[in-house]
Amino acid sequence: MPQFFISAAAVLAGLAVGLGAFASHGLKTRLDNHALDIFETGARYQMYHALALLCVGILISRATIPSNLLDITGCAFILGIFIFSGSLYVLSLTGIKILGAITPIGGAAFLIGWGCLAIAGWSYK
Repeated sequence: MPQFFISAAAVLAGLAVGLGAFASHGLKTRLDNHALDIFETGARYQMYHALALLCVGILISRATIPSNLLDITGCAFILGIFIFSGSLYVLSLTGIKILGAITPIGGAAFLIGWGCLAIAGWSYK
């Protein structure tokens, strides 16, 4: 699992950089400020959690923390990125308001990931 999480982290972080640049340069004239802020929030949270995913991959490869908790953490961060950030990207580009109801599911996945990481950290020997 560590190779998968480290590779996924690199891809997701690179995409966050690309999407952030796309928002700053390609969408600035196409979206209003509110929609642009929504898109940039998605990119920012994607980057935060890609970096956290990188740390999870490194922890799994080096630590004596129970890896099942770290596996759940990594999966929750990936799921959160796709649901939270993904729904914000689509919402900002399409204006489909119902997607705002999906975004908290991604936020809950992020919280589950952080909770599992906290428990795993507490379990460190």
